[in-house]
Amino acid sequence: MATPPDQAYKDVIPLDFTSAKTLPDSYVWPESDDLYSGTDQQSIPVIDLMDPNATQLIIQACETWGVFQLINHGIPQKLVEDVESQTHRLFALPAEQKLKTLRTPGKVSTGYGNPPSQALLPRKLWQEGFTIMGSPADQAKVLWPNDHQGFCDIMDDYQKQARGLAEQLIRTIFIFLTIKVNWFDDPTMCQAALQLNSFPPCPDPARVLGLPPHTDSSLLTILHSRTEGLQVFKEGVGWITVQPNPESLIVNVGDLLHILSNGRFVSVFHRAAVVQKKHRISVAYFYWSPLDCTVSPLLSKNFADSKQVPKYRSVTSKEYHVLKAKHSRDTLSVVKI
Repeated sequence: MATPPDQAYKDVIPLDFTSAKTLPDSYVWPESDDLYSGTDQQSIPVIDLMDPNATQLIIQACETWGVFQLINHGIPQKLVEDVESQTHRLFALPAEQKLKTLRTPGKVSTGYGNPPSQALLPRKLWQEGFTIMGSPADQAKVLWPNDHQGFCDIMDDYQKQARGLAEQLIRTIFIFLTIKVNWFDDPTMCQAALQLNSFPPCPDPARVLGLPPHTDSSLLTILHSRTEGLQVFKEGVGWITVQPNPESLIVNVGDLLHILSNGRFVSVFHRAAVVQKKHRISVAYFYWSPLDCTVSPLLSKNFADSKQVPKYRSVTSKEYHVLKAKHSRDTLSVVKI
């Protein structure tokens, strides 16, 4: 059954957090009892991209964790700091100004608001987001009619740098997987999005979620956040809080790379906890395969030659987007053979 138009827009519009003095009941989530509390320190791998063994370490991290912190990644630290500063600037705008760029309900679209998955969730999320695909100029002009160019220049530059890093990592992984594709010949083929997230201070942070447990639909996601809040799920261990490193970027495997590797690489479950009373910002760069190109374990020459049976059916990125919007965290099981 389709969501009524009025409800669809309600799902997209975030709470005006500046006026929230108490926690509304619709934002209260059940307590999680599987947060790791062992005495030995569990942490995701940290990999130096300049390390001669970086390729091997990246493959190991993809197989065992599905996520790692990357240092010496090549994106200038000043640019990362500028992106964070501009993101703070955006979310500091009055609610009525941000709502002028409200995203379209019911589908992946650019602009301000809650993620499309909000409509499928039993509780509200303590967050607000802003999605950029390509140039942000049209919406930036609405937000800052006379002062938008700095925001645009910085977001354009960061997207260019993040795309270069994503393609460098994916080329390395594809060589290991013996996958030969022409996806990188034309810079417009592969799809990407820059997601700016704001997790405002909360009067009762232990009872809310910024983002629910989920996997990403992407090939790879590159995340920047200098404040604690990201938690990843490790099988047999539980939820682990990632300790931020201001000089690193966090890279995680998405569903499409999990399919290409025939399940060898972990599409990691992760969530955004609101674990402090300070404002947290995160910047996520999602990188997908071309919309109409087939994603299949059989793209791997070694896998195809081995005559093994694929665990997942072939799917295009466009089809997977549609399935993800409908099935959310269960989408991989839908395409499993």
